[in-house]
Amino acid sequence: MKVLSVASEAVPLIKTGGLADVAGALPGALAEHDVEVRTLLPGYTSVMANLGKATRVHSYASLFGGKASVLKARAAGLDVFVLDAPHLFDRPGGPYGQPTGSDWPDNWKRFAAFGRVAADVAKGADKDFQPDVVHAHDWQAAMAPAYMRFDGTPVPSVVTVHNLAFQGHFSADIFPDLGLPPEALAMDGVEYYGGVGFLKAGLQYADAITTVSPTYAREIRTPAFGMGLDGLLNVRASSLQGILNGIDTSAWNPESDKHLASTFGVRSLKRRASNRKAVEQRFALDHDNDPVLCVISRLTWQKGIDVVVSEFDTIIASGAKLAVLGAGDHALEGALLAAAARHRGRAGVLIGYDEELAHLLQGGADAILVPSRFEPCGLTQLYGLRYGCVPIVARTGGLADTVIDANDAALAAGVATGFQFAADQGDAMLEAVRRAVSLYRDTRAWEAIQKQGMRADVSWHRSAARYGELYRALLSGDGGA
Repeated sequence: MKVLSVASEAVPLIKTGGLADVAGALPGALAEHDVEVRTLLPGYTSVMANLGKATRVHSYASLFGGKASVLKARAAGLDVFVLDAPHLFDRPGGPYGQPTGSDWPDNWKRFAAFGRVAADVAKGADKDFQPDVVHAHDWQAAMAPAYMRFDGTPVPSVVTVHNLAFQGHFSADIFPDLGLPPEALAMDGVEYYGGVGFLKAGLQYADAITTVSPTYAREIRTPAFGMGLDGLLNVRASSLQGILNGIDTSAWNPESDKHLASTFGVRSLKRRASNRKAVEQRFALDHDNDPVLCVISRLTWQKGIDVVVSEFDTIIASGAKLAVLGAGDHALEGALLAAAARHRGRAGVLIGYDEELAHLLQGGADAILVPSRFEPCGLTQLYGLRYGCVPIVARTGGLADTVIDANDAALAAGVATGFQFAADQGDAMLEAVRRAVSLYRDTRAWEAIQKQGMRADVSWHRSAARYGELYRALLSGDGGA
């Protein structure tokens, strides 16, 4: 079976968030289930620089305002198509925004072109690769099913929602330039609150919809989490399912991770001490027996970082040390730096993102705090489980699905892997931190919870099998409503 994966980012070629980790790891996992995946990516400057030898398989004299072509290559371990459209993607800044931080004003055009090309590949633009299924990820790829529907392309499609908060909502003024028939601008089409909704189009026209955890699939059907799309998602409920993300267990392996001061495994947990010492040194923390909690996150409201700021002093007073790595909202960055300055030796904050340091924190901190208000799946808690960095998580989305709370029954049964608390509640978060600090004092109990987490299957194996089953169901006509 051949699948065209359509994603605006994929590791190791381009990454801004968890979507890239999923798009980069899933093809290899699907190969074990007899699914051949080729990933369509935009030709960002960084992608083109690492593309190497490529073959042109399709050309456009004019694609949304300029010449373009589709290139095929093997790059960084991925089989890829790349949309080489310099007028759309050869520019400074990030994949979606200018160097100033604001979105590119023509993002609608950039990703409409991306969806248009995906639909053309589905129609057979490359004679050597005819996909059986098109799998589009998030709003940037979600126009593909719309173009496919109006092209009459008989290839089933899947849209995966990685974060419903990002929808690609644009003014209705762009509609005439999308190349869709007039009837597409309707409530049961791409129209969305008076404008054009890219993600809404995908949810409307895809044969199947997935999210990245079962709990999030239920949450987004409610007004509280549906972001204005809960009505449509309820209409399409029979076509919606949550398939939990996995992680790349070769890239995230404490027994071979080159970013650690000392590698370790379930049977050699004592070797984590070298990593803990390295974390304390990097964040200027006291060398003592108090537990080190880390936060590795975008510093935003969604991630609950304001709750951490409000409870910062009480977290330190609970007996924990705190190491924070991340970037985001400037006000939150400043508040965290100010809080750390009040607690020298007990807290450290580094603004920015450092992949090597993220690995070291997972391998050296005693626990990872994930206080998200909503979290479609989350990956940092999965890395934490893998590395014996015990997750302390808000009870929402994939966090609720992947961490077993260390309540009395779970501890007695030997199945606990972390701590849960009610989302968006500082008191509840603080209570979970206090429970973790208390259990940390019991060395045997703490090691037991670490080992239980490290034995958890956080790989892509089971989830890739579910995607394979979904693709085959779509081909048999049983996968969507």
